[in-house]
Amino acid sequence: MIAVAGFNTAIDRFIHLDALIPGQVHRARDEQVYPGGKGVHVAQTIAALGESVQLVGLTDAPHRDLIQQRMSERGVRFHGVEVAASLRHCLALQDAGGSITEVLGQGPLLGQGEREALLRDFRRMVDESGLVILSGSVPRGFAATVYAQLIEHVNRLGKRCLVDASGEVMRHAVGAHPFLVKPNRDEISEWTGHAVSDLAAAKEALHALRAQGIAMPVVTLGEQGAIAADHSGIWHAHLAATQVRNSVGSGDCFLAGIAVALQRNQSLEHALRLGVACGVANAQSQETGFVERSCVDALLCAVQVRRLD
Repeated sequence: MIAVAGFNTAIDRFIHLDALIPGQVHRARDEQVYPGGKGVHVAQTIAALGESVQLVGLTDAPHRDLIQQRMSERGVRFHGVEVAASLRHCLALQDAGGSITEVLGQGPLLGQGEREALLRDFRRMVDESGLVILSGSVPRGFAATVYAQLIEHVNRLGKRCLVDASGEVMRHAVGAHPFLVKPNRDEISEWTGHAVSDLAAAKEALHALRAQGIAMPVVTLGEQGAIAADHSGIWHAHLAATQVRNSVGSGDCFLAGIAVALQRNQSLEHALRLGVACGVANAQSQETGFVERSCVDALLCAVQVRRLD
């Protein structure tokens, strides 16, 4: 069983427009609404790959049934902590040329009881799982150190913790020494204090993360693929995406692939191959943060993986 903490659940709206022009009135060509947030994306992709997964996150009364039904259909065991305030809403606007503009909602400010309920469900979930993922932003009301505290709890239980976070939350998380962190190009640039725009700079960032006690640091580089390190060395994986429809959530699907490979005790080379295949499969589909297993399987053999050192 894999446990996913995706505390800051969202309601995603994906809208197609003919064009996006600031200051103008636009009419949607079509619109999809579904549960979102990085944790949801990770969990439902893990389930699509055939692994047991449970997710803890927020819900509210208007969206309780929508989230529970979707997670049940996708094979995710969802532990929802209901809050009085409204969930955050995230908006993605795609024009006819394929460019996507995102607006990410802020989300509710949690009270002490709501925060404690999330943490209580998280700890219960960890007890039942062999691998733990902390994914995405934390709701307002939590301190930036909350992931670091959860990592320490997971480490005390002798379990591996994978983290996808940014800003101060990531900085504190790295200091708690999770097994894996997965920053993207922008997040690792912020962490290092300088631009990480190519493989050489990404390799240096991996060395810095390893020196901080991260057993398996991973950096995603968009069209340049992903680079990762462990005791076996530094590996780079790449697959050029064709017919890109919606790349939002590809990093989350990538992390899900990595987690599934680790759960199956596969090597870093295999983990990167599966992760990249998941990320590209998401980009080639319309829905945000979800893959079909058949699409992933079809892409696996095309992923190029090489050792860099």
